[in-house]
Amino acid sequence: MKKRRYGYRRIYNTLIKKRKVNHKKVYRIYTQMGLKYRIKRKKKRFTGESRPLIIPGSTSKRWSMDFVHDALYDGRKFRVLNIIDDYSREAICLQPDFSINGRRVVRILEELRMIRPLPEQIVVDNGPEFTSKVFLKWADENNVDIHFIEKGKPTQNAFVESFNGKFRDECLNEEWFVTIKDARNKIEVWRNEYNTERPHSSLNGLTPYEFIGKSA
Repeated sequence: MKKRRYGYRRIYNTLIKKRKVNHKKVYRIYTQMGLKYRIKRKKKRFTGESRPLIIPGSTSKRWSMDFVHDALYDGRKFRVLNIIDDYSREAICLQPDFSINGRRVVRILEELRMIRPLPEQIVVDNGPEFTSKVFLKWADENNVDIHFIEKGKPTQNAFVESFNGKFRDECLNEEWFVTIKDARNKIEVWRNEYNTERPHSSLNGLTPYEFIGKSA
């Protein structure tokens, strides 16, 4: 059978052009030959139950997370998980790697939990890393609300989107990464400079760390 993925109606419509056939007979033969198949429907991906957005009035109230993609000099692609504090604009963590799934996101957040308080809320898109069971379970166990932006509306995560643009323009587009270790080192240097040296117009010309110091 050459057209194994044809349904019986399509087979019938093909045959009727050449000879007179009965559609019931075509269906009977089609079923007897075991050609009947079910079309697998794509499962609807979980889009997350979005919580109301918290207005951050201090640090560690609301974080934002997102991924940025780039490549090494040899063309191998990697991604960077960016985590920022929406109040202070601090770049909390920029983690480059070839693969970062939901379980890895949880490990990164657990490492952060050991050195600083977790936020009340994290704003994310509906990517599989953030809708995974392991990530949502972690958030529930740590009393962290997850606010999912609407699909196709990255402007609803404006803080990290703005950061991503600066990160790409000032770091990714300016650097040449030889290995993933090289990328980690250079990106970490840029993160420190971003937090300690780069003035922010949204912070009245202060760096994130200066702003945190004045807000304390």
